[in-house]
Amino acid sequence: MGVLDREWSRKDDVPPSPFGPPSSPFSPPSSVPPSSGGLRQSGSGRVPQWALEEALNEQLRAYAAENGGMRAPKTRRRRRPRSSSFKLRVRTAALIAFVVALYLTPTVFERDIFPDVLPHLPWSNVPPRGVEASAMPLGTPPPSTGSAQYKLFDYPGLLQEFVAYDPCRPVHYVVRPDFAPAGTEGIVQEAVAEVAAATGFTFVFDGPTTEAPSPESRNSYQPELYGKRWAPILITWTSPAEVPDLAGPTAGLGGSEVAQRPDKPIVLVAGQVMLDAPAMTEILGYQSGRDHVRAIVIHELAHVLGLDHVDDPNQLMYEENDGRTTLADGDLAGLAKLGAGPCVPEL
Repeated sequence: MGVLDREWSRKDDVPPSPFGPPSSPFSPPSSVPPSSGGLRQSGSGRVPQWALEEALNEQLRAYAAENGGMRAPKTRRRRRPRSSSFKLRVRTAALIAFVVALYLTPTVFERDIFPDVLPHLPWSNVPPRGVEASAMPLGTPPPSTGSAQYKLFDYPGLLQEFVAYDPCRPVHYVVRPDFAPAGTEGIVQEAVAEVAAATGFTFVFDGPTTEAPSPESRNSYQPELYGKRWAPILITWTSPAEVPDLAGPTAGLGGSEVAQRPDKPIVLVAGQVMLDAPAMTEILGYQSGRDHVRAIVIHELAHVLGLDHVDDPNQLMYEENDGRTTLADGDLAGLAKLGAGPCVPEL
């Protein structure tokens, strides 16, 4: 009650001093009764709080004078712990700022951040970037024949001249041997060697596989089957019962999926060739039947690498083969061009 005591003492009358007129409540008394212990008292005999403080200050001043000064005691300010609600507000503000930054700079996020983060997410559909990528092409395509009798696949809205496989990586392939006709042993490897020589690509045979053909679309990334890299080219011996598009005069189908990192060239990945085994069995019964089967495999592999059909019946890429079994000058010029595509180590 220091404040009340002080206010009370100011209102109380001070007894008249025997040495003169009544003293002011704020002036020192002329005499101090012994019972107060040297402290000023009110008229009722109580010692106000302010009087105790005044006496303590007098003692401190006297001590300081005797000891040549005195430093005030240091006090350490205790840091107030931050509440969980404060931390939550800070985190929320940081998250909002991050989202706003992404919203304001979407191209930066899509081009530089998300593609590097995506391969490490559990549900990712792309492999880690740069798997098996070399700084230089692994091979060199042969000089062009100069022929213009070839056609590359057209992609609407394409900003680059053509789309091909990355020449700075090996082109892996696998074969599902189920339903392979007798007499076709080694045909796939022979066909691959011919297109490898025409493009300069380095092909790697990864052996047999159990993967079935996917006529509509194929998963380009299958780490459970092929590890953390783009799926290899899949070559299957199949039938119209499994792949209805092989019904009729069509003896084979071929093509590839595309992949792209923002602001980088599009490349081909995860191709597949589907061969009509019953039709191949029939062709093998003809004269030079094995050469014709190999020519069909080469034709479909050229589709996988990026060549489309042409109108020139003298080319192997003519839609209806009339007996040709080797690559012609236009076919070779187109494959050589595809072998000189861009390297994209960012994929």
